[in-house]
Amino acid sequence: MGRLNGKVAIVTGSSKGIGAAIAKGLAAQGAAVVVNYASSAADAGRVVEQITLQGGRAIAIQGDVSKAADIERLFDQAHAAFGQVNVLVNNAGVYSFGPLDSVTENEFHRQMDTNVLGTFLTMQAAAKHFGDNGGSIVNIASAAVEMNDAGTALYTATKAAIVAMTKVLSNELGPRNIRVNAIAPGATESEGLHALGIFGSDFLNGMIAQTPLGRLGQPEDIAPVAVFLASDEAAWVTGEVIFASGGQR
Repeated sequence: MGRLNGKVAIVTGSSKGIGAAIAKGLAAQGAAVVVNYASSAADAGRVVEQITLQGGRAIAIQGDVSKAADIERLFDQAHAAFGQVNVLVNNAGVYSFGPLDSVTENEFHRQMDTNVLGTFLTMQAAAKHFGDNGGSIVNIASAAVEMNDAGTALYTATKAAIVAMTKVLSNELGPRNIRVNAIAPGATESEGLHALGIFGSDFLNGMIAQTPLGRLGQPEDIAPVAVFLASDEAAWVTGEVIFASGGQR
């Protein structure tokens, strides 16, 4: 029997990378999974196909997490497909790195809207749509919140906001049996990281050098932590930030 049998999970930004690995990990443990994506319909479809070929249940639903109407539609369609929602993994996020004077107003709002507003709106919707038995919210933060690396001020600020919301809302939502935790990955190999073109750079080599286990993380390193936090094995865990970073701090 899977650890998540009977649960229904929404994983935002799960068409690739860490989100895709989490969606597949939840499904492998018996959860029905909603693979949310903003624009990568083909990638989301491949994740759904991989889950269903393994005997799991999954659907793909488009939605921009920074838009309340999209989030409401996401939860409504999840309910229509699976009858309930009791796990939310907030993985959708964007990032770029650079010195203070390189950050534009547009880039500030791009990261804040997706990473912070998107996380807030989806938690708001989850609190509304979870049933009387409560549920589990897992937010994806970052080890950057303790590293203070130059060139990451904006990204780190968005992830620090996620940590703060996690801790506050674990107190606020606890009486409704809604647990709120966060995972803080270190540098993790993904399509997004490759797209930045920083492989082989001093920046990336420096991050690896700060990692006691001596390598980049893989999305599959993060997924089991999300599975644990979503499961009843973590029924007494809330308000925590778990670093899945190979020791990187």
